[in-house]
Amino acid sequence: MKIDAAIRLARSQDIAACAAIVNHWIDETDWMPRVHSAEDVARYYKDVVYRDRKIFVVAAKERVIGFMALDADHTISAMQVLDGFRGQGVGHLLMESAKREFPSHLQLWTFQKNVGAQRFYAREGFEIINKTDGDNEEGLADHLMEWRG
Repeated sequence: MKIDAAIRLARSQDIAACAAIVNHWIDETDWMPRVHSAEDVARYYKDVVYRDRKIFVVAAKERVIGFMALDADHTISAMQVLDGFRGQGVGHLLMESAKREFPSHLQLWTFQKNVGAQRFYAREGFEIINKTDGDNEEGLADHLMEWRG
């Protein structure tokens, strides 16, 4: 099922909603350790992510239901879709924007335990090109995935 939603660049007032989506995902994912407080995540999104990255949001009736942060080096540094809106084309809308922004290639890291995300990225044409045993602040094994346009 597809929802009635629009994609656009994030505005400053969207950033709290993006951080809330991340915090909710961390709290609801049993294998994901919380290494930063919810307040620190919100502050990081406001002070760093919004300033240093291009952020696309998908909004349904002005409610942010998903977002993606892109780094200048073609890296998707964050992508989250709110519970209840997954499987409805939100992620695909975000991915289309990223591919238009960087048509040659994209890369991202995803946790090995996040098999749903890996399936989504594979459907979008990403392939695993590297793995670690947990060389990140969460200490979780992860995959580097890449898409070539």
